[in-house]
Amino acid sequence: MKTYLPSDMNVKPLGRTLFRENMRWMCYSATGVEFLFEGKTLCIVLQGDDRCETEGMGGNLARVRVLADGVCIADAMIQKADTRLEYTLSENNLPVRKVIRVLKVSETAMSTVAIREITVDDDAVICPTKKKQHLIEFAGDSITCGYGVDDEVAEHTFKTDTEDATKAYAYLTCQALDCDHSLVSISGYGIISGYSGDGERRADQLLPTYYEKMGFSYGSMNGVYPQDVPWNFEKMQPDLVVINLGTNDQSFTLKKEALCREYCEEYQRFLKTIRRNNPNAKILSILGIMGMDLCAMAEKAVAEYKEETGDENVRFVPFEEQLEEDGRAADWHPSQLTHKKVAARLAEIVRNYMNW
Repeated sequence: MKTYLPSDMNVKPLGRTLFRENMRWMCYSATGVEFLFEGKTLCIVLQGDDRCETEGMGGNLARVRVLADGVCIADAMIQKADTRLEYTLSENNLPVRKVIRVLKVSETAMSTVAIREITVDDDAVICPTKKKQHLIEFAGDSITCGYGVDDEVAEHTFKTDTEDATKAYAYLTCQALDCDHSLVSISGYGIISGYSGDGERRADQLLPTYYEKMGFSYGSMNGVYPQDVPWNFEKMQPDLVVINLGTNDQSFTLKKEALCREYCEEYQRFLKTIRRNNPNAKILSILGIMGMDLCAMAEKAVAEYKEETGDENVRFVPFEEQLEEDGRAADWHPSQLTHKKVAARLAEIVRNYMNW
């Protein structure tokens, strides 16, 4: 057997990852690596963060999936600091050639996880896959994370073992367009407030606070928290940034004029943050899948931003609210069918907007 480190020499990073102390840390949803494998046997050695063995974590550990040519060959909750995902890929004892993806499909806040090493048989080799022609980044909330997508019982609540970003609209859109992806999303987060069940502001749950970071998590990466690590935007520049934020804000704004206006103003400030860090990207603002209360204010924010800055590479497109007949996932989140329908529409919008 021989071992590869998950460095840029051996794997292609997917999304915002951090290669630190010879390990590749994954925080945000759908972060991970991709590589071309030629051989018979494959073992991905993972390291959980400092919360993975804490009592009371329940289902909120990191969930990792391994895909071979798009087919899932491993799906694991990382319950200990040393986890080995082993698989024999040979056919009739002959080596195979497959594209391997290792993805953290749960979100950043509850847990992080690292790829420590990749072990293969003696005759096997791995190498990074090529970058796709285009990269799309998504700034969003639970919808982008794939909250509850594997539990289509609306009355059920949040668990990371029913969350899978690869079944959510953002990842599916990139698959449809054959693009690389980057997801910057946290469940419950908003522009001026996180989800408020009592009308009180949740000022600690704002996605713009962490947009320029590796992530936000209660679990550390061997003593370093992702919110303390600035993201280096030079590592990858998206062609398009899609914003889907406002679903949680509407639980706080409650159609109150002053709060809606504040949302509009802060949205414009976030647009400026995105433009500062991604000077050549187009920006697409969408909203409405779980409620359309703030669509008009998001559209107004885009219009006022364009008028102030002269930046014409920004557009707003409203999305219709999810349909009852398409089902619901946990906590009334979009079902797999809804995500597929949103992805199909969004992919077409992107094709037209970007001339791809």
